[in-house]
Amino acid sequence: MVRKNVVPYIALVISALAYLALGYATPRENFTQLLVLVLLAFGAYAYVTTQKVNVWHGIAAALFFRLLFLFSIPALSDDYFRFVWDGRLLLNGENPYLHLPSYYLSNAAPALPGITQELFQQLNSKEYYSVYPPVLQAVFWLAAALFPNSMLGSVIVLRVVILLAEAGSVFLLLRLVRRMGLPDRYMLLYALNPLVILELTGNLHFEALLIFFLLLALYQLHYQRYRIAAVPFALAIGAKLLPLMFLPFVLRKLGAGRFLAFGLVLLAMLVLLFFPLLTPEVLGNFFQSIDLYFQRFEFNASVYYLLRWVGFRLTGYNQIAVIGPLLSLAILATVLALAAVKYLGSVRRLAGYMAAALTVYLFLSTTVHPWYITTLVALTAMSHFRYAAVWSGLAIFSYSAYRTSAYTENLWLVAVEYTLVFLWLWVELYLYRQQKKYANLAK
Repeated sequence: MVRKNVVPYIALVISALAYLALGYATPRENFTQLLVLVLLAFGAYAYVTTQKVNVWHGIAAALFFRLLFLFSIPALSDDYFRFVWDGRLLLNGENPYLHLPSYYLSNAAPALPGITQELFQQLNSKEYYSVYPPVLQAVFWLAAALFPNSMLGSVIVLRVVILLAEAGSVFLLLRLVRRMGLPDRYMLLYALNPLVILELTGNLHFEALLIFFLLLALYQLHYQRYRIAAVPFALAIGAKLLPLMFLPFVLRKLGAGRFLAFGLVLLAMLVLLFFPLLTPEVLGNFFQSIDLYFQRFEFNASVYYLLRWVGFRLTGYNQIAVIGPLLSLAILATVLALAAVKYLGSVRRLAGYMAAALTVYLFLSTTVHPWYITTLVALTAMSHFRYAAVWSGLAIFSYSAYRTSAYTENLWLVAVEYTLVFLWLWVELYLYRQQKKYANLAK
């Protein structure tokens, strides 16, 4: 019995060693090493989350794993260069939405401290206007203000903000699962998830803020504090625009009258947050970049890749400019159809419908970076479904594209990823229907 109780803690120690190697000694070009370490961490995660581990020990381990990345430079993503770029523009009084990065290296632009040719060359979005919403821009400004000349210093500030958000998310999830009558250990499905740890804290993706504010809004809605809930919901939108998709479900939860009060507070907050965008030129630049995202970007997709293959066979060239917008309309129609349900009486049911909508969104998207799945992991932790946790483990296959500078995806690995995810989800839905049928017969 003693040996059995010790094994989960040995697994946690193995996880810590894997995270150290991932944070400080694993370039994304070395896909084999990356895959081995991530699969090792996921094996330990799968074991620990199915054992009766003290939940507070799990929380301590989850926060410790995140702290291990504190002084590392992100190895699997170079998005942070744009974060620092935008922050330095703000520090110099420039609007990051107003010009393309190349403008600041032209003779027409003023010389700005920290805006250098070297930093420009590191950007992966040289040809696009900034698409990071105002809440994130405030974090970028803070990082630049505290460390205007240090990349590592700015990275540490960004990571500390994410760490604080992640700590908040872990404790909010614990409170939520308890109030939903679910076991405490369900929260560990998010807290100890290797993809969540690696992509958010490790690689500095700000889904961390989206998740924290969204969970805070759900927590407030649980207590019927819908006016207060509108504030973190607006901040979630101010971090990522994605929560706009969830508004129809909030309407079904609150009803027309209370949703009106919620909406007025939400609108006031959004006007305050998005005030820097409220000019025709800046709005045009912002939405131009979003439009380009849906019509040009493609990565680790599922349904879209099948439709792209059909498009090639029929026309001989990539039809993303047509397929992308059509899939966006399909997502909108599906979300509205899902929202056309009876009153969503509980926050658990609300979170479930949000997860369903997000699942459809990800299945129909042209681009599914691994960190996009982290929000789904958080929402499904408040349910009995585990397909998001499985998907979060399989998503590491997408990093095979970075083995060379050509960034060529291995479509066989993408096919394996989605085949397993779809099969797992189908089995879970089948079992869910069976359980409901037998529950009705027992009444």
